[in-house]
Amino acid sequence: MRRFVAALLLLLAVGVSVAHAQGQRIEAVRSPGGIEAWLVRDNSLPLLAIEFSWRGGSAQDPAGQEGLTALMADMLTQGAGTRDQQAFSAELENRSIALGFSAGLDTVQGSLRVLSRDKTLGISLLAEALGQPRFDSEQVERLRANVLASLSRDETSPETLARRAFARAAFGDHVYARPTRGTPETVKALATADMRAQLARLLARDNLVVAAVGDTTPEELGALLDRAFGGLPQAARLSPVAQVAIGGAGKTFVIPRPGSQTYALFGHQGVGRDDPDLFAATVVNYILGGGGFNSRLMLSVRERAGLTYGIGTGLAIFDAAALVQGSTSSDNRTLARALDMVRAEWAEMGKDGPTADELQGAKDFLTGSYPLQFDGSSRIARLMVGARLDGRGRDWFEERQRRVREVTLADAKRVAARLFDPARLLVVAVGEPAGLTASE
Repeated sequence: MRRFVAALLLLLAVGVSVAHAQGQRIEAVRSPGGIEAWLVRDNSLPLLAIEFSWRGGSAQDPAGQEGLTALMADMLTQGAGTRDQQAFSAELENRSIALGFSAGLDTVQGSLRVLSRDKTLGISLLAEALGQPRFDSEQVERLRANVLASLSRDETSPETLARRAFARAAFGDHVYARPTRGTPETVKALATADMRAQLARLLARDNLVVAAVGDTTPEELGALLDRAFGGLPQAARLSPVAQVAIGGAGKTFVIPRPGSQTYALFGHQGVGRDDPDLFAATVVNYILGGGGFNSRLMLSVRERAGLTYGIGTGLAIFDAAALVQGSTSSDNRTLARALDMVRAEWAEMGKDGPTADELQGAKDFLTGSYPLQFDGSSRIARLMVGARLDGRGRDWFEERQRRVREVTLADAKRVAARLFDPARLLVVAVGEPAGLTASE
């Protein structure tokens, strides 16, 4: 029976995606209690997906309590109200209700997906998770042990070691340099009282962003929102997070680790979400390293030189920082050469920009593939939450397409010159790379 319900949920999610692609409009909803949401209706399908986020994530962890917000978020579905963890999980599973929480750097995220027949129960469980989490000591210790085991495994992961070192070099003493999952020392010291205090401080109504897709009306959704979130504090107590410029320009760090391969991260200052050059930067990044097998870096470093199985770049945009960042791995004997090729491609893009054909191909892909991201009800709701967090309007998805199409060759060349400077590249390599010299 559960397998049948899971298959039904998948089919319904696809149905909502198709309905959206056919022109379902986004409605603004305001609950009687003042909670605002975006809604895409599809009343023919017995499914409701709600995505929600609170501004203020792991960057809000107090110094010495790194990992607090992440552990708090994980604990919210480990029992609530009169239900212990086993009873709470059984209620979700027996009704095929998907409910979860997680913490990112700038937000705490949550999601609920439920069949229409179980809306009331699903909303009640969400309200209990937020308003009456149990934080039972047995479950706290079980999740703490899971985190500690994960942190221990991270010590053998080149990718994780590189990300940590890159963050320290790029962000210095800023809160973004701290590990979001914490350290063994900080995680061991976290107390239940700390988690309850962080919950009350971060999860409020004034920093809540919600979107819903599926079988409901604005009136019903408003009532559901008040039931789910109406018991939260009115205002969050967030610490300000200062803007930070990316540091470490031109530096190379090597973290020795035995093995035949070296993993490398590289990057420097990027463009923020409100920068007028964001769309041109998105296009030129796609051409340089964001376009998979069509990108210049993949063609040169993998296809022609055979130095790696994979290489790519992306724009990493946070509330208080922006990066253009890439990664690759190569044999210890060839990693230095691969990075030389990265710098050469970086310099050529910065000097000459893309060609007209490259520009058109990138714009065609970025606009043509975009509708494929709307591949399910939860995904659509998540995209709407992201747009709201970024301060976009309900016409954002159409505007995004238009702004990408409007990027001219002159725009792309100008922004490439602004964005790509090999002299500023911060490089972190984990392995035993021959011929790669660390900065003094």
